Amino acid sequence: MVSEAQQRAKKKWDDKNKDKNRIYRYRSYARKYVRDIASQDDLLELRKMIDERLS
Repeated sequence: MVSEAQQRAKKKWDDKNKDKNRIYRYRSYARKYVRDIASQDDLLELRKMIDERLS
């Protein structure tokens, strides 16, 4: 069980760091998609998008 003080501290951090939280959440979604959901065609399309972004 989490104490009230810890809950308040987490809420305070979350409120101050909305952008970081969003990045962590999207990164987690992307990894899960690649690892568990995406088909081979999806992965090839993602690879192409990543290569274009890196160049």
